[in-house]
Amino acid sequence: MIRLRWTLRRKLVVSTAALVAAGLIATSVTTVLALRSFVYDRLDAQVLEGLDLALGPDGDIGGPQLPEGFDPNGDDGGPAHRVGSLQITLDDDGHVISSSYTATDGTEVELSGAQRAVIESLDLATRTPTSVDLRGELGPFRVAAQPEDEETVIAGASLADAAATLRALTVILVVVAGLTILIVAAALSIVVRRNLRPLDRVATVAQRVAGQPLSRGDVDIVDRVRSDDTDANTEVGRVGSSLNTLLGHIQDALAARQHSEDQLRRFIADASHELRTPLASIRGYAQLSLGEGGSMTPTQERSFDRIAAESERMSSLVDDLLLLARLDSGQTLRHDPVSLTLLVIDATSDAHAADDSHEWRLDVTEEQVEVVGDENRIRQVIANLLRNARVHTPPGTVVTTSLTTTDTHAVVEVADNGPGIDPSVQDRLFERFARGDHSRNRDAGSTGLGLSIAHAVITAHGGSLTVRSEPGETVFTVLLPL
Repeated sequence: MIRLRWTLRRKLVVSTAALVAAGLIATSVTTVLALRSFVYDRLDAQVLEGLDLALGPDGDIGGPQLPEGFDPNGDDGGPAHRVGSLQITLDDDGHVISSSYTATDGTEVELSGAQRAVIESLDLATRTPTSVDLRGELGPFRVAAQPEDEETVIAGASLADAAATLRALTVILVVVAGLTILIVAAALSIVVRRNLRPLDRVATVAQRVAGQPLSRGDVDIVDRVRSDDTDANTEVGRVGSSLNTLLGHIQDALAARQHSEDQLRRFIADASHELRTPLASIRGYAQLSLGEGGSMTPTQERSFDRIAAESERMSSLVDDLLLLARLDSGQTLRHDPVSLTLLVIDATSDAHAADDSHEWRLDVTEEQVEVVGDENRIRQVIANLLRNARVHTPPGTVVTTSLTTTDTHAVVEVADNGPGIDPSVQDRLFERFARGDHSRNRDAGSTGLGLSIAHAVITAHGGSLTVRSEPGETVFTVLLPL
């Protein structure tokens, strides 16, 4: 189930509209209940008044002593009862002796047998108005009773007018409340939208800055919150001012980082360049001394061998560092057509010739796959990946090099079924001098720069180098634009 994420604007509008709706509902319910109580009190007074009229001034059943010609309904000689009033007389056994209901046209109507049965089944307290439903055309009534001698007099008044009044009021309140809520919600939406515009502008600046790549390179953050959204007297203004200050600090920190990186790159490039000559001299003198064939003690001979080997290793390390420094500084690579098919075939053949203790396999689905780039550098990448698989997996490991294509990229994969890479090392595998000693063995000649060089070369070609690994399967994937 998708969970709806509410924006601040929606929360404000909905919550405020809900509070208004709750207030209107409470007011409407209170109004209806108060009116109902008032109407019922008035109706109960009328019922008791009708009961007194039915009993007469001396408590004699037979009706009140009215002046001659008195007509409560305005028609001389008409009935003396209100429209909708009810009068019933019960005998000592609770049976109806007489009953009359004053209809809307002023005529007196007797109760039906079913309505009489309802009255006879009631157990009414003395002079306590009670609601009863007489069914049929009469409907609900408010009635009260009073025993007198051996008879009981019941007077009542219809609840139809009261119910109609309450229904009409309820409909009016519901319609008014509904329209009020709609108007309030629309007005709130407009007001909240207008007042949150500064916050939207601040969020837009933050989003633009968040979308910039800040991890490396010379970064210039030019986005800032405009001055009218940095008023310190408002909440949004304080946020905007703080964001501008934060962006300034980040800009200074990134500039300091870039300056430090540039200095380090220049130092590495200069040092690597300067070290190449003395290392070549040391290697040359060592080889010269070994090549003369003069008499040496075993210790001297072994020392010269180690000097030659270590100087060779240091020269390789210096060359790798110089290459990385040049790639970091944005050195332009060659852009020539390169046949990846030939490169993977040659690299696999070279790997097989260098180590036949592994099983080297080649899977090429297309005869000719070409990209644009520096052939020597791409060859170096594939060779580094194959050498990495050879050095860090035990003998008998199957290493498969495959070449496929997508609509936009050539895909080179180097997969092996070795022990895999330690998860703690995998996240920093392409960093400089990163080693996977905890999961794979390495020879003494590894510098820890091979994969970082491969990553830098592929990135400079506009591609990507990724790895996924688990015990029994490690796959390095190279993507190069076709």
